[in-house]
Amino acid sequence: MFEMEAGGMKDGSSTGDSSDREDSEEADRRGLLQRAGAQAQGRRTTWRRWLLIHAIIALAFALLALIAWKLSLGRKKASPTQAYVSNGSALFAPTTLLISLDGFRADFLQRGLTPRLNALIREGVSPLYMLPSFPSVTFPNHYTLATGLYPESHGVVGNSFWDPSLEAEFFYTDPNRSMDPKWWRGEPFWVTAEKSGIRTAIHMWPGSEAHIMGPEPSFVDKYNGKEKLANKVKRIFEFLDRPGMEDPTTAVTDMRPQLIAAYVPNVDADGHKYGPNSTEIRATIRAADDMIDQIFRGLEQRNLTQIVNVIVVSDHGMATTDVSRLIQLEDLVDMSKIEHTDGWPLVGLRPKNPGELQSIYEDVLEKTKHNPNVEVYLRDVNMPERYHFSRNERIAPLWIVPKTGWALVQKHEMNVEEAKKSGAVYHPRGLHGYDHEHPLMRAIFIARGPAFPHPPNSRIDVFQNIEVYNILCDSVGIAPMPNNGTLRLPLKPVGLHNSPDTGLDTPPDPVDVSTNTVPPASASSSKPSHSVLVDPVPPADTSSASVPVATPTPIPTGEPGETEEGGDAGENDGEDKHGFWGWLTDKLGVWWNKISGSPKDQPS
Repeated sequence: MFEMEAGGMKDGSSTGDSSDREDSEEADRRGLLQRAGAQAQGRRTTWRRWLLIHAIIALAFALLALIAWKLSLGRKKASPTQAYVSNGSALFAPTTLLISLDGFRADFLQRGLTPRLNALIREGVSPLYMLPSFPSVTFPNHYTLATGLYPESHGVVGNSFWDPSLEAEFFYTDPNRSMDPKWWRGEPFWVTAEKSGIRTAIHMWPGSEAHIMGPEPSFVDKYNGKEKLANKVKRIFEFLDRPGMEDPTTAVTDMRPQLIAAYVPNVDADGHKYGPNSTEIRATIRAADDMIDQIFRGLEQRNLTQIVNVIVVSDHGMATTDVSRLIQLEDLVDMSKIEHTDGWPLVGLRPKNPGELQSIYEDVLEKTKHNPNVEVYLRDVNMPERYHFSRNERIAPLWIVPKTGWALVQKHEMNVEEAKKSGAVYHPRGLHGYDHEHPLMRAIFIARGPAFPHPPNSRIDVFQNIEVYNILCDSVGIAPMPNNGTLRLPLKPVGLHNSPDTGLDTPPDPVDVSTNTVPPASASSSKPSHSVLVDPVPPADTSSASVPVATPTPIPTGEPGETEEGGDAGENDGEDKHGFWGWLTDKLGVWWNKISGSPKDQPS
């Protein structure tokens, strides 16, 4: 009965013994338990599998993130927002090539020796000329180009100078001293770029070997003044031919730089050795132009003409020297009272006794009051403001500055009186370091490329080289550090250059004051008795009421009669103008300025 009530006997049972029915509640319960256990086991298996899979995925993501982070540190690659352009075989982020032709005076472009540079002017954008900074010598100006700072701000105030706080001397031809990072203030463009993820390659740029601020250029070439120009071209394309972001297998150390700077000392070296108007310098100018031509041909072969920005600059010009334009320093100063002398061809003086500074200054004023070829300045009193050459203790407190083409020499270098009697030739045959606004000191700036979307042959206003740093940064899309410049891309043309040249006349050489008509002083001076202009062409674009002043170039290593390159100078190819011709040249120069409105291995 129970069995029946429970659900009856199982079909086919012959004994009436109790047995589980397939359709019984107990069977159902047990089946449910079995199924639940199986499902629970399945869930536990699925959960473990899910956990394992997600752990693997998380680990993979973590590894990928770690790899990406390490690559971001090692590759220093450009910002992902940068646009990449293909030349048909590779991808290029914004890329700029900066070339500095040391000592390339602006009017060298008017000598019929530079077809490629003149073509670059017609294709690109440029001012009539670019003004260097004071003092117009190599190391201060190349670091101004690199930082956008005046020399008084970045601290490299000359090719040689004394630092009273460090009690040490900077001397540009001694790498053990000059390449110590303690001398170099401010942030050069290669540091700004590397900090921003832009790889750089620096070929012999002054200061690039000094380990400034920590971040190093990705590639640095040590200075070699004897390197052939063809090797410089080859080196530039070794950088540009490196693989880039298009090749994911590229090792970090092999990747292409986006900012390449190359330094070319040849024109400056031969300008010193032979003079800026010599036969020899013509060949050097041609060679520099041919180098630029080889670079552009290489860009064309690689289909990079419209991809790579090219900027060609120089740091200063050059003036012809002569024994007739030398001034004996000992005739002006009691050198027994001087502790340190800075600069050359002008001189900064540090008295042994600072209390004697004023008396030494007054003594020099008295001895030069009838000499129109020099100016005398106290750094903290009457240094012309437009020079931006006073706010640094590395600048000597007293300066004697000759007019362009003149030089101050000490007797151990040359006895001027004896040299004039014997007809000796003064070496070097060319000098710079003078008033940065003088026509003979003018530099160049020419640019072409996608960062300069201007009409061909565009002319912009004349500017000073403090502006180049901002332009460089903008050309590759990085934010510049605070600096003295104000120009930003895009540049604003004011018209077109005159064809077929730039319309810039060649300034005449300096002439002896005895053969030159001295125009009246155009501005105030601390020494009205002799603050007059003696050069045939007055300084261009003078923005302040100061008499033009020359600037210091450091004394070269080696004996007098040798250039910085260590070789003997050639004959003087830039003769002085005398008599009627000198008078006519002077008058034409004055007239032109009225209508035009022009106001050793180590480089110098």
